[in-house]
Amino acid sequence: MLWLMVKFDMRANRWIQWHSHAMKPANGNNFKEAKIFSLVLIPLLGQYVLTLEEVGGQRLVPIWIGINEGNAIGLKLQNEQLPRPMTHDLMGNILKTLNVKVERVVISDLRDGTYFSVITLAAGPRRFEIDARPSDAMALAVRADTPIFVGEKVLKKCPVIMKPITEDEVEKFKDQLQNLKPEDFFKGLEDKPGPAPNG
Repeated sequence: MLWLMVKFDMRANRWIQWHSHAMKPANGNNFKEAKIFSLVLIPLLGQYVLTLEEVGGQRLVPIWIGINEGNAIGLKLQNEQLPRPMTHDLMGNILKTLNVKVERVVISDLRDGTYFSVITLAAGPRRFEIDARPSDAMALAVRADTPIFVGEKVLKKCPVIMKPITEDEVEKFKDQLQNLKPEDFFKGLEDKPGPAPNG
């Protein structure tokens, strides 16, 4: 089992100076800054569980991602250097060569047990919002030192998991992730009251 307890801060210094932990875009949705808390390989599912931690809070958001994307994130978090660029390295290199900055990644919604995300790109004064799978978005974010945000409505929809503090709690959390399946985690989610849809 691969277990990474990631405690570094991926925010760029300029972002810290210009933005607070909560942001509110034009559509009125609040977003909380997050960072990667853990990345765990689940061999029986052939997937990773990537867990995001709310910055300045205790809530955790587990996201099931594919093997390839999990490997791409894990290699970067461990500062592994491969002889040739992988897909997300290539994407980052292309954007850097074109002077396009990956400004932020937002886990924007949770529908039918599926997370959605948006990558914001900055090219001079222009901004572009690109729909992306969270796994690809975060694989790019860790390469570009890009801040990650989670929508408040995602946190409200997602079953609550609190961050483990003690060593015993961490070990228990690791065991729970090994046995936690997406269908179990999202069971009854459709019946859970959530925020009113935005028009």
